Amino acid sequence: MKRINLIYLFTVLYTNSIVAQTLSDSIVTLNLDKIAQVNQEESYVTFPFDVGNLEPLMFEANVSPNFKIRERKDSRLMAVLTSQIIIRMYDEYSYPVRTPSYIPQIAFYFLTGHKDAANKLTLFGKIAHHSNGQDGNFYTDDGKVNLQSGNFATNYLELGFLQSSYSQNLKAFKFIKSSVEIHPKSWMLEELHGQYSGLRWHNTFLAYKLPMKTNLVKSSEQRANFSVKAETTLMLDNINNWDTFNSKRINASLIVYYHPKFLEDIGFFVQFYQGMDYYNIYFQHQISSIRFGIMTETLRF
Repeated sequence: MKRINLIYLFTVLYTNSIVAQTLSDSIVTLNLDKIAQVNQEESYVTFPFDVGNLEPLMFEANVSPNFKIRERKDSRLMAVLTSQIIIRMYDEYSYPVRTPSYIPQIAFYFLTGHKDAANKLTLFGKIAHHSNGQDGNFYTDDGKVNLQSGNFATNYLELGFLQSSYSQNLKAFKFIKSSVEIHPKSWMLEELHGQYSGLRWHNTFLAYKLPMKTNLVKSSEQRANFSVKAETTLMLDNINNWDTFNSKRINASLIVYYHPKFLEDIGFFVQFYQGMDYYNIYFQHQISSIRFGIMTETLRF
């Protein structure tokens, strides 16, 4: 009888061990490399049609290559150098590309706590420059902002954190980001003072739906299906004499990304955006738009 009980106990313990090991192996390890990728801007190209009040475009493209600086792959500390460029080609005669946004930046990431913990807290800081490569007067002769060749330039710091976790029920990684973006007045073009927000509070929620990687799942089925990114920005400083609770102080964006199985590195996205234009000297424009396009896959597991 004792022998039967011992065999039964051994069988239960062994089975639980195998199940736990399979579950552990099935969850993709989220290291600092992937956490940093989440916080970097996605590369994308929009389609030549949208819904809203944007000027007619052939496309908008964001080119955002990342260069990692670290001692080894499992380092707690890492830097990412990015030469981000946003361009818009307008649906006009000769299809001009006007005043691209140049946003070179370097970001630093530090992973706190235990590296193998399910929930991870990552601290980050960023130093960036944003300009449009023009040297013309900020205003035209009639006092309007010179959108054709007016100079736009600012530099800023961003400090914040990323909280990451894995939902076993949803089979998805979840991220919560909060950060403060600071543009010191001495780092900004003088004409931007009082018009362009130099103190911004960013909050972001991201969810990446990923299939479980087990021996029972074919490799062709191990790609992301859907990702969701919701982001808000609140402008906190005194700009344009806006009231504290003026709705124009809020920028909001929702992106739904779909990666079909028949594509290797890209997928389709739809974006809902409401708020101040982020395209350099066009910042005074208020945008309400729904856009469609293709985007590179941020997380390549």
